[in-house]
Amino acid sequence: MQLRLYDTLTREKRPFTPLDPENVRMYVCGPTVYDFAHIGNARPVIVFDVLFRLLRHLYGADHVTYVRNITDVDDKINERAARDFPGLPLNQAIRKVTEVTEKQFHEDVDALGCLRPTIEPRATEHIAEMRTLIEKLVAGGFAYVAEDHVLFSPQAMNAANSVLPRYGALANRSLDEMIAGARVDVAPYKRDATDFVLWKPAKPGEPSWPSPSGIKSEGRPGWHIECSAMAWKHLGEQFDIHGGGIDLVFPHHENELAQSCCAFHSGRMANTWMHNGFLQVEGDKMSKSLGNFVTIRELLQTDKFGGRNWSGAALRLAMFKTHYRQPIDWTVQSLIEAEQVMAHWKMLVSRVPIAQIKILPTQKLERVLLDDLNVSESLSELHDLARIAQKDASARDRLYANLVFLGLLPDQLELAKQGAAEIQHEIKLPEHPDATTLEVFRPKIEKSLERFFLTLPSSANTTATTTTASVILTGEVRYVFLDNWTKYNPYYLSQPDRAHVENTIGIEKLNNLIRERLNARARKDFKGSDRIRDELAAKGFVLKDGKDPATGEPTTTWEIAR
Repeated sequence: MQLRLYDTLTREKRPFTPLDPENVRMYVCGPTVYDFAHIGNARPVIVFDVLFRLLRHLYGADHVTYVRNITDVDDKINERAARDFPGLPLNQAIRKVTEVTEKQFHEDVDALGCLRPTIEPRATEHIAEMRTLIEKLVAGGFAYVAEDHVLFSPQAMNAANSVLPRYGALANRSLDEMIAGARVDVAPYKRDATDFVLWKPAKPGEPSWPSPSGIKSEGRPGWHIECSAMAWKHLGEQFDIHGGGIDLVFPHHENELAQSCCAFHSGRMANTWMHNGFLQVEGDKMSKSLGNFVTIRELLQTDKFGGRNWSGAALRLAMFKTHYRQPIDWTVQSLIEAEQVMAHWKMLVSRVPIAQIKILPTQKLERVLLDDLNVSESLSELHDLARIAQKDASARDRLYANLVFLGLLPDQLELAKQGAAEIQHEIKLPEHPDATTLEVFRPKIEKSLERFFLTLPSSANTTATTTTASVILTGEVRYVFLDNWTKYNPYYLSQPDRAHVENTIGIEKLNNLIRERLNARARKDFKGSDRIRDELAAKGFVLKDGKDPATGEPTTTWEIAR
C-alpha cells in the first residue's frame, strides 16, 4: 500500500511520490520565539513529527530531510525584548529573549515525544537568501519598490501567462474575496489592496540589515519571505511536503507559494501542502480573554488545566484521538482518559526485552498511517494489542514497538546510544579505558547517565565493568545499562526495585535461572523446577507460569514479592 496524503492545493487525497526517493524533503513552519508555546502550537509539531517518523520508516532515516524554522524576526519579539531588558540595546535584548524562548520550546516539544527536525534554521541567518529572492521578484516584474518598501503584486502574478499557479488557489479564494475579507494594511504606496510586504524600512532601534538593490536605507524582511528563503536554502526550489496549521493557509502559505513560484518560474513550491485543523479548549476558541489560554509548559508542570499536571505522553495521545485535519476539542476529560490509558500500556510493556525489539510498526498500524496519516484509527490497533498482551508476550512486544514508533514511549536504546558519545566527550573518558580507569571515572559516568534516565547497577564490580561497561563499538560507549539493564524495561521498574534485583541476584542470573527452570519443566524434572522456584522465592521473586497464546510454548514471568 502506498502513502496517500491530502493536498490542500488540489483538495484531494492522492498518492505520495517523492521527487527523489533518496532525498525526501519536508518543510514545516516553526515557532516565533517570543514566549512559551501554547497547546495549539503543539498540534502541528506532533502531527508532522508522526509524518517524519513514517517517512523515515518508508525511505530510510538518512534519506529524509525535515526542516522546521525558527522565526526570530518579529514585532512581538521586539516588544518582549524592550519590556524584559529595558537597559540593553534592542539587538542584545532580542538575542536574550530568543535564546531563552527557543530553549523553552525545545524542552516542551521534547517532553511531547517529538524528534528534533533534521535542520532548524533561524530567519536572521538567511537574510542574504531573502534579498536574493526579492531581487529576483523585482526583476521578474512580480514585485516593486515604493517608499523604501518592496511589495509583491498578486495582480502581476495572475496576469502572467505562464506555468504559475493562480494567486488564491491554495486558499481557494478569488482576489475579490481576499480584498473583501483580508486584513490588509492601507498604505498610499501600494498599487493594489492585496499587495503585501517583502521588505520594509526598520524603525529606530530595531534590528536591520542592508536592503535589496534600489533601497539605500537599511530595513527588515516581511514574514512570508522568511520561510520562502529558508525552504529554498535547505530544500531547493521545489520539494515534497509543506506543512503547518490551517490558520497559515492564508495569507502566509498563499504568499509563500506565490513568492517561490514567481521567483523560480515554477508551477509548484511543494508537491503536497498539508494542514492540521484548529484546536479548541472545552468547546471554545482558545484566548487569553476567555481565560482558557494554556501553554505546553503549564500542562506539563502546573495544575492550571484540570487541577493537575500531565505527562507528555498523555498530551500526545490526546492529540491522536482526532484525525489531524479535523478540529480538536481539548478537554480535561480527554487528558484523564489518555493518562489512564498510557499508565495501562506502560504496565503491559514494563518487562519487554527492549534490546531484542525492532522498532517497526505492525502491518495494521502502517496501513492506517499510510492512509493520510490516520493516527486516530491507529488507536484501535493499540487497544487490540493491549487486550491480547494480557496473556501474549509477543503482543506486548508489538505494542511496545508501536508505542515507540508513534512517539508515545521513548526509544531507550536509541536514547542511550545518542547519549553515549556525549557522555564520553563530556567526562573526557579515554577511548579504550582499562578497568582501573573505568572505576576512577565511574562517579562521573553515573552523574552523566542521570540526564538520560540510565543507571549503572550498584553491585557492578571491576571485572563486570571491564567486560560490559566500556565496550567501544562504532564510537559508542556501551555501559552496563545497555548490556544488562535492557533485558527488561528500565523505565517502568522503579529505582528501588532495580536495586533489589541487582543486590539480591542480578538480572543476568535471574534470567538464566528462569530459562534453566523452563528447560527443567520441559524435561519433566519437576523437582529441579521447584528447587529453582523456591530459591528465587527466598530472594523475594514470585514466578508466574503460563503459555504463549500464539505459540502454545510455556512461559514464565517474574514479579518482586510485596
